[in-house]
Amino acid sequence: MRNIGEAARASGLTVSALRYYDGAGVLVPAAVDPATGYRRYTAEQIRAARLIAGLRRVGMPVAEIARTVRDLERPDRVRDRLDAHLSRLEAGLADARRELLRLHSLLDLEENRMTRVTLSAADLTAALDAVRFAATDPIPGTQLPGGVLFEIGDGTLTVAATDRYRLAVATAPAAVEGPPARPYLPLAFTDELRRIGSGPLILDVATDRVRAEAGGRELRAEPLDFDFPDHRRLIGPTGTTPRRITVDADELRRLVSGGPEVRREHDGAQYPVTVLAPDPSGGLRVAAESEWAADAAAHVAVNREFLLQAVDAGGPGQLLLDLDGPVQPLTIRSAADDSRLSLLMPVRAGDPVR
Repeated sequence: MRNIGEAARASGLTVSALRYYDGAGVLVPAAVDPATGYRRYTAEQIRAARLIAGLRRVGMPVAEIARTVRDLERPDRVRDRLDAHLSRLEAGLADARRELLRLHSLLDLEENRMTRVTLSAADLTAALDAVRFAATDPIPGTQLPGGVLFEIGDGTLTVAATDRYRLAVATAPAAVEGPPARPYLPLAFTDELRRIGSGPLILDVATDRVRAEAGGRELRAEPLDFDFPDHRRLIGPTGTTPRRITVDADELRRLVSGGPEVRREHDGAQYPVTVLAPDPSGGLRVAAESEWAADAAAHVAVNREFLLQAVDAGGPGQLLLDLDGPVQPLTIRSAADDSRLSLLMPVRAGDPVR
């Protein structure tokens, strides 16, 4: 038998490590001198100590090392434990590699003053679908270039679009790294983004560029130079208490499609108008032009096509309509999903009739 110093040299373990594994019950010496306390190890124990040294170097936990040493006479079991530990190491390395890549990306974002947004592609598509009807191509003679606002804040991505006559806003949950951002992105880019694919979507936003990646596809765009209006101010309190009416989306479509229609003209083109008013039971009705003319303050008139598009954007089920008089916008919300909102500018009773 060998003493502890010889066992240390033969196995690759230090003397203190041999003492530790003795105390842990992993490798108890074959003999201990009662007078001196010197430990003695057999050849078989030297073999076990060499195995322990190797397992220690690859980070196997002590409890697992103990089980492996006990199975030393069963090589098949030992090999199974080695393979299982290797699998854990490989998985841990993969996790570490992903985390280090994430940290590199975070450093890049901070260095370049970029913001990274990660969210479900399906959630972003749903949000963009909810505002698309209010987006417009560039309008000649105006400063409105046509596009969609991406407002990135703490844990959310809010998209908004307007053509001056209607406004739509939708919000999706997101993981945000970096400072808040508010790029106004071209309509062609956002339309491509709606079709980018499924699964996680990454959006990298800088002051002069935007990159989107999902489903193996990558899209790039440059933000437009446009100061989008503060949509929160537009939909905030007006100083009055609006009349809120709950109506089913399908029922509202039937009311609008089957109700009286008023014609108005803008820039030489005619368009249909729907005049809304509360009914005596607290519901909603579509009024005739004569009623509107007789008492404009009791009615809200909006572009009929815009109204139907806003109903579609609100989704199925119950909708909440805020009627706040003839000069305030009509607000439409989903009763089940407060992340979506549409706002329609009113048509005034004195607007031109043709």
